[in-house]
Amino acid sequence: MNRTYGIVLLLFLSLTSFAQRELVLLKKGKIMHIFMPGDDIYLKVKGNPDRIHSYVNNILDNAVVLHTDTIPFHTIERTYLQEDNLANIVGGLLVTAGTVYFLLDQANELRQGNGLNINKGVAVGSAICVGAGLPLLLTKKKSQKLGYKYRLMMVKAGDPMYR
Repeated sequence: MNRTYGIVLLLFLSLTSFAQRELVLLKKGKIMHIFMPGDDIYLKVKGNPDRIHSYVNNILDNAVVLHTDTIPFHTIERTYLQEDNLANIVGGLLVTAGTVYFLLDQANELRQGNGLNINKGVAVGSAICVGAGLPLLLTKKKSQKLGYKYRLMMVKAGDPMYR
């Protein structure tokens, strides 16, 4: 009896491993992002000025099935990724630290009864933090235009690019 359950369980597990597909965004052969069924995707279709936001329902050999429609890979013009890299995180921390440093110094000045006096050393330190953090915070690529450099590819379990 237990052997029968074991065989049925092994059969179901082997069938699910063959059914898994991923949509991979490649940049010159390197994996940049992986979309799996259930993931949110933002994209723009050729000839349509609107961005499409939906979730990946299924991945076919040459198309992606979204919640409401099926879009072939060759009609996708651009994908939008909502990812932050380390530079964006460090930039946000620097801007926040510079602003908080300046505001805490002003609160300290008010508490001591000196009014809103700007300390030159604090202002320079705060400006350096904000000035260094803003470019890091704002330099992120919001979208990838598909073409020679970036392309979408469907991979199955067992393919070399499958993760």
